[in-house]
Amino acid sequence: MRPGSASRLLRPPARARPGPGPLPPGLLRALDVSIGRRMEGLLAGDFASTQLGPGSELALVRPYVPGDDVRRIDWNVSARTNEPHVRVDLAERVLVTWLVLDASASMRFGTADRRKADVAEGVALALGHLATRRGNRLGLVAFGGAGERVLPPRQGRTGLLGLLAALREEDLAEPGPGSLADALARTARVARQRALVAVVADFRGPRDWRRPLLDLAGRHDVVAVEIRDPREQVLPNAGLLWLVDPETGRQVRVDTRSRALRERFAAAAAAERAQVARELARAGVRHLVLSTSGDWLRPLVAFLRRRRR
Repeated sequence: MRPGSASRLLRPPARARPGPGPLPPGLLRALDVSIGRRMEGLLAGDFASTQLGPGSELALVRPYVPGDDVRRIDWNVSARTNEPHVRVDLAERVLVTWLVLDASASMRFGTADRRKADVAEGVALALGHLATRRGNRLGLVAFGGAGERVLPPRQGRTGLLGLLAALREEDLAEPGPGSLADALARTARVARQRALVAVVADFRGPRDWRRPLLDLAGRHDVVAVEIRDPREQVLPNAGLLWLVDPETGRQVRVDTRSRALRERFAAAAAAERAQVARELARAGVRHLVLSTSGDWLRPLVAFLRRRRR
Protein backbone atom coordinates (compact mmCIF):
# COMPACT_ATOMS: atom_id res chain seq x y z
CA MET A 1 0.00 0.00 0.00
CA ARG A 2 1.29 3.46 -0.90
CA PRO A 3 2.08 5.85 1.99
CA GLY A 4 -0.68 8.27 1.03
CA SER A 5 -3.30 5.54 1.21
CA ALA A 6 -3.34 5.44 5.00
CA SER A 7 -4.39 9.10 5.19
CA ARG A 8 -7.24 8.50 2.77
CA LEU A 9 -8.53 5.63 4.92
CA LEU A 10 -9.14 7.93 7.90
CA ARG A 11 -12.76 8.73 8.68
CA PRO A 12 -13.90 12.38 8.52
CA PRO A 13 -13.18 14.06 11.89
CA ALA A 14 -16.04 14.97 14.20
CA ARG A 15 -16.12 16.94 17.42
CA ALA A 16 -16.75 13.83 19.52
CA ARG A 17 -14.27 11.75 17.51
CA PRO A 18 -11.58 14.07 16.11
CA GLY A 19 -9.46 11.20 14.85
CA PRO A 20 -5.66 10.88 14.94
CA GLY A 21 -4.99 13.81 12.61
CA PRO A 22 -2.98 13.78 9.36
CA LEU A 23 -0.54 11.01 8.53
CA PRO A 24 2.03 12.69 6.23
CA PRO A 25 3.35 10.30 3.54
CA GLY A 26 6.93 11.43 4.21
CA LEU A 27 6.75 10.30 7.82
CA LEU A 28 5.14 7.02 6.83
CA ARG A 29 7.99 6.36 4.42
CA ALA A 30 10.46 7.02 7.23
CA LEU A 31 8.50 4.57 9.35
CA ASP A 32 8.93 1.95 6.60
CA VAL A 33 12.71 2.35 6.68
CA SER A 34 12.89 2.34 10.45
CA ILE A 35 10.96 -0.90 10.86
CA GLY A 36 13.17 -2.60 8.30
CA ARG A 37 16.23 -1.70 10.36
CA ARG A 38 14.70 -2.30 13.77
CA MET A 39 13.38 -5.75 12.97
CA GLU A 40 16.66 -7.21 11.77
CA GLY A 41 16.30 -10.97 11.48
CA LEU A 42 12.51 -10.91 11.21
CA LEU A 43 11.71 -9.37 7.83
CA ALA A 44 10.93 -11.67 4.91
CA GLY A 45 14.07 -13.41 3.70
CA ASP A 46 16.17 -12.11 6.60
CA PHE A 47 16.06 -15.08 8.96
CA ALA A 48 16.68 -18.74 8.42
CA SER A 49 13.82 -21.15 8.00
CA THR A 50 13.96 -24.85 8.75
CA GLN A 51 11.83 -25.53 5.67
CA LEU A 52 12.94 -25.83 2.06
CA GLY A 53 11.22 -23.80 -0.62
CA PRO A 54 11.40 -20.58 -2.64
CA GLY A 55 13.87 -18.19 -1.07
CA SER A 56 17.18 -16.39 -1.41
CA GLU A 57 19.45 -18.38 0.94
CA LEU A 58 21.06 -21.54 -0.40
CA ALA A 59 20.35 -24.75 1.53
CA LEU A 60 21.97 -27.31 -0.78
CA VAL A 61 22.77 -28.24 -4.38
CA ARG A 62 21.60 -31.64 -5.62
CA PRO A 63 21.46 -33.48 -8.93
CA TYR A 64 18.67 -32.53 -11.29
CA VAL A 65 15.68 -34.88 -11.51
CA PRO A 66 12.90 -34.71 -14.11
CA GLY A 67 10.27 -32.23 -13.04
CA ASP A 68 12.68 -29.78 -11.37
CA ASP A 69 12.38 -26.14 -12.38
CA VAL A 70 15.10 -25.54 -14.96
CA ARG A 71 15.43 -21.97 -13.66
CA ARG A 72 16.92 -23.45 -10.49
CA ILE A 73 19.84 -25.12 -12.31
CA ASP A 74 23.21 -24.12 -10.86
CA TRP A 75 25.31 -23.81 -14.03
CA ASN A 76 28.66 -23.51 -12.24
CA VAL A 77 28.23 -26.78 -10.35
CA SER A 78 26.75 -28.44 -13.42
CA ALA A 79 29.80 -27.43 -15.48
CA ARG A 80 32.27 -28.76 -12.89
CA THR A 81 30.52 -32.12 -12.47
CA ASN A 82 29.31 -32.58 -16.05
CA GLU A 83 25.90 -33.34 -14.53
CA PRO A 84 23.00 -30.92 -14.14
CA HIS A 85 22.43 -29.76 -10.55
CA VAL A 86 19.73 -27.53 -9.06
CA ARG A 87 19.77 -25.12 -6.16
CA VAL A 88 17.47 -25.75 -3.21
CA ASP A 89 16.90 -22.70 -0.99
CA LEU A 90 15.65 -22.14 2.51
CA ALA A 91 12.10 -20.92 2.37
CA GLU A 92 11.58 -17.24 3.12
CA ARG A 93 9.05 -16.37 5.76
CA VAL A 94 7.05 -13.20 6.07
CA LEU A 95 6.98 -10.91 9.07
CA VAL A 96 3.76 -11.23 11.05
CA THR A 97 2.72 -8.25 13.17
CA TRP A 98 0.09 -8.60 15.87
CA LEU A 99 -1.61 -5.44 17.10
CA VAL A 100 -3.04 -5.73 20.63
CA LEU A 101 -5.45 -2.81 20.89
CA ASP A 102 -7.14 -1.37 23.96
CA ALA A 103 -10.73 -0.34 23.15
CA SER A 104 -11.92 0.00 26.75
CA ALA A 105 -13.90 2.90 28.16
CA SER A 106 -10.82 4.66 29.55
CA MET A 107 -9.45 5.03 25.99
CA ARG A 108 -12.37 7.33 25.12
CA PHE A 109 -11.06 9.97 27.50
CA GLY A 110 -9.37 13.04 26.10
CA THR A 111 -8.97 16.66 27.21
CA ALA A 112 -6.33 17.87 24.73
CA ASP A 113 -6.24 17.68 20.93
CA ARG A 114 -7.92 14.28 20.74
CA ARG A 115 -8.99 11.23 22.71
CA LYS A 116 -6.67 8.41 23.64
CA ALA A 117 -8.67 6.19 21.27
CA ASP A 118 -7.86 8.58 18.40
CA VAL A 119 -4.12 8.34 19.06
CA ALA A 120 -4.43 4.57 19.28
CA GLU A 121 -6.23 4.54 15.94
CA GLY A 122 -3.42 6.55 14.35
CA VAL A 123 -0.75 4.26 15.77
CA ALA A 124 -2.68 1.24 14.50
CA LEU A 125 -2.95 2.69 10.99
CA ALA A 126 0.72 3.71 10.88
CA LEU A 127 1.89 0.29 12.04
CA GLY A 128 -0.66 -1.40 9.80
CA HIS A 129 0.60 0.54 6.79
CA LEU A 130 4.12 -0.83 7.14
CA ALA A 131 3.14 -4.22 8.57
CA THR A 132 1.25 -5.17 5.40
CA ARG A 133 3.89 -4.26 2.82
CA ARG A 134 6.11 -6.73 0.96
CA GLY A 135 3.68 -9.57 1.54
CA ASN A 136 3.92 -9.26 5.33
CA ARG A 137 0.82 -9.89 7.41
CA LEU A 138 -1.12 -8.03 10.09
CA GLY A 139 -3.34 -9.52 12.79
CA LEU A 140 -5.44 -7.86 15.49
CA VAL A 141 -6.48 -8.68 19.04
CA ALA A 142 -8.82 -5.99 20.42
CA PHE A 143 -10.28 -5.97 23.93
CA GLY A 144 -12.56 -3.83 26.05
CA GLY A 145 -14.95 -2.93 23.22
CA ALA A 146 -17.74 -5.13 21.91
CA GLY A 147 -16.07 -8.19 23.40
CA GLU A 148 -12.65 -9.56 22.57
CA ARG A 149 -12.02 -9.55 18.82
CA VAL A 150 -9.36 -11.54 16.97
CA LEU A 151 -8.57 -10.97 13.29
CA PRO A 152 -6.15 -13.54 11.83
CA PRO A 153 -3.08 -12.14 10.04
CA ARG A 154 -3.80 -10.97 6.49
CA GLN A 155 -1.63 -9.50 3.78
CA GLY A 156 -1.60 -6.16 1.99
CA ARG A 157 -4.56 -3.85 1.56
CA THR A 158 -6.96 -6.57 2.72
CA GLY A 159 -5.25 -6.67 6.09
CA LEU A 160 -5.26 -2.90 6.48
CA LEU A 161 -8.89 -2.54 5.43
CA GLY A 162 -9.85 -5.26 7.88
CA LEU A 163 -8.03 -3.36 10.61
CA LEU A 164 -9.77 -0.11 9.72
CA ALA A 165 -13.22 -1.74 9.78
CA ALA A 166 -12.46 -3.28 13.17
CA LEU A 167 -11.30 0.08 14.55
CA ARG A 168 -14.53 1.77 13.50
CA GLU A 169 -16.69 -0.98 14.94
CA GLU A 170 -14.83 -0.90 18.25
CA ASP A 171 -15.12 2.88 18.48
CA LEU A 172 -18.87 2.86 17.84
CA ALA A 173 -19.65 -0.08 20.12
CA GLU A 174 -20.50 0.26 23.78
CA PRO A 175 -17.51 -0.58 26.00
CA GLY A 176 -17.64 -4.15 27.20
CA PRO A 177 -15.68 -6.58 29.35
CA GLY A 178 -12.16 -7.64 28.64
CA SER A 179 -8.73 -7.10 30.11
CA LEU A 180 -5.22 -6.56 28.83
CA ALA A 181 -4.08 -9.71 30.63
CA ASP A 182 -6.63 -11.85 28.78
CA ALA A 183 -5.75 -10.21 25.45
CA LEU A 184 -2.03 -10.88 25.92
CA ALA A 185 -2.73 -14.51 26.84
CA ARG A 186 -4.91 -14.87 23.75
CA THR A 187 -2.19 -13.35 21.57
CA ALA A 188 0.34 -15.84 22.92
CA ARG A 189 -1.99 -18.67 21.91
CA VAL A 190 -2.71 -17.49 18.36
CA ALA A 191 0.77 -16.14 17.47
CA ARG A 192 2.44 -19.41 16.52
CA GLN A 193 5.48 -18.07 14.68
CA ARG A 194 7.86 -15.42 15.97
CA ALA A 195 6.28 -12.02 15.41
CA LEU A 196 6.32 -8.35 16.23
CA VAL A 197 3.63 -7.64 18.86
CA ALA A 198 2.61 -4.00 19.32
CA VAL A 199 0.53 -3.41 22.45
CA VAL A 200 -1.33 -0.10 22.18
CA ALA A 201 -3.07 0.69 25.48
CA ASP A 202 -3.22 3.12 28.38
CA PHE A 203 -2.14 0.43 30.91
CA ARG A 204 -4.69 1.67 33.44
CA GLY A 205 -6.23 -0.51 36.11
CA PRO A 206 -4.90 -3.72 37.68
CA ARG A 207 -1.43 -4.79 36.64
CA ASP A 208 -2.40 -8.44 36.26
CA TRP A 209 -0.93 -8.25 32.74
CA ARG A 210 2.66 -8.64 34.01
CA ARG A 211 2.87 -12.45 33.83
CA PRO A 212 1.22 -12.88 30.39
CA LEU A 213 3.34 -10.02 29.04
CA LEU A 214 6.51 -11.70 30.28
CA ASP A 215 5.46 -14.97 28.64
CA LEU A 216 4.68 -13.19 25.36
CA ALA A 217 7.98 -11.26 25.35
CA GLY A 218 9.87 -14.51 25.80
CA ARG A 219 8.81 -15.63 22.30
CA HIS A 220 8.18 -12.42 20.39
CA ASP A 221 9.54 -8.91 19.93
CA VAL A 222 7.08 -6.80 21.95
CA VAL A 223 6.60 -3.04 21.78
CA ALA A 224 4.39 -1.26 24.34
CA VAL A 225 2.84 2.01 23.17
CA GLU A 226 1.27 3.73 26.17
CA ILE A 227 -1.32 6.45 25.49
CA ARG A 228 -1.76 9.21 28.08
CA ASP A 229 -3.80 12.34 28.53
CA PRO A 230 -2.34 15.37 30.39
CA ARG A 231 -5.24 15.50 32.84
CA GLU A 232 -4.46 11.98 34.02
CA GLN A 233 -1.19 13.26 35.43
CA VAL A 234 -1.98 16.77 36.68
CA LEU A 235 -5.19 18.18 38.15
CA PRO A 236 -6.17 21.71 37.08
CA ASN A 237 -7.29 24.35 39.56
CA ALA A 238 -10.95 24.19 38.51
CA GLY A 239 -12.81 24.29 41.82
CA LEU A 240 -15.12 21.49 42.94
CA LEU A 241 -15.17 18.55 40.51
CA TRP A 242 -16.71 15.12 40.27
CA LEU A 243 -14.11 12.64 38.98
CA VAL A 244 -15.45 9.46 37.37
CA ASP A 245 -13.60 6.21 36.69
CA PRO A 246 -14.82 5.25 33.17
CA GLU A 247 -14.05 1.57 33.75
CA THR A 248 -15.99 1.11 37.02
CA GLY A 249 -18.26 4.16 37.15
CA ARG A 250 -16.96 5.05 40.60
CA GLN A 251 -17.24 8.77 41.41
CA VAL A 252 -15.37 10.99 43.84
CA ARG A 253 -15.88 14.67 44.62
CA VAL A 254 -12.67 16.71 44.95
CA ASP A 255 -11.80 20.33 45.60
CA THR A 256 -9.09 21.11 43.07
CA ARG A 257 -8.54 24.53 44.63
CA SER A 258 -6.39 22.76 47.22
CA ARG A 259 -2.75 23.03 46.20
CA ALA A 260 -1.79 20.18 48.53
CA LEU A 261 -4.37 17.93 46.86
CA ARG A 262 -3.09 18.78 43.39
CA GLU A 263 0.50 18.07 44.46
CA ARG A 264 -0.45 14.72 46.04
CA PHE A 265 -2.38 13.77 42.91
CA ALA A 266 0.56 14.61 40.62
CA ALA A 267 3.02 12.71 42.82
CA ALA A 268 0.77 9.63 43.00
CA ALA A 269 0.13 9.70 39.24
CA ALA A 270 3.85 9.98 38.46
CA ALA A 271 4.70 7.13 40.84
CA GLU A 272 2.02 4.89 39.34
CA ARG A 273 3.26 5.53 35.78
CA ALA A 274 6.86 4.95 36.87
CA GLN A 275 5.84 1.55 38.25
CA VAL A 276 4.22 0.66 34.91
CA ALA A 277 7.45 1.61 33.13
CA ARG A 278 9.46 -0.57 35.50
CA GLU A 279 7.19 -3.55 34.92
CA LEU A 280 7.54 -3.16 31.15
CA ALA A 281 11.32 -2.88 31.43
CA ARG A 282 11.48 -6.04 33.58
CA ALA A 283 9.64 -7.90 30.84
CA GLY A 284 12.20 -6.73 28.28
CA VAL A 285 9.59 -4.70 26.42
CA ARG A 286 10.44 -1.49 24.58
CA HIS A 287 8.22 1.29 25.88
CA LEU A 288 6.95 4.47 24.22
CA VAL A 289 4.63 7.07 25.77
CA LEU A 290 2.40 9.11 23.44
CA SER A 291 0.11 11.96 24.48
CA THR A 292 -3.26 13.20 23.29
CA SER A 293 -1.64 16.64 23.21
CA GLY A 294 0.46 17.64 20.21
CA ASP A 295 2.10 15.47 17.57
CA TRP A 296 2.20 11.74 18.26
CA LEU A 297 3.48 10.45 14.89
CA ARG A 298 6.97 11.98 14.97
CA PRO A 299 7.79 10.48 18.39
CA LEU A 300 6.56 7.12 17.08
CA VAL A 301 8.84 7.34 14.05
CA ALA A 302 11.82 8.40 16.18
CA PHE A 303 11.20 5.57 18.63
CA LEU A 304 11.10 2.88 15.95
CA ARG A 305 14.23 4.23 14.27
CA ARG A 306 16.39 3.54 17.30
CA ARG A 307 18.46 0.45 16.65
CA ARG A 308 18.75 -2.28 19.22
CA ARG A 309 22.02 -1.85 21.10
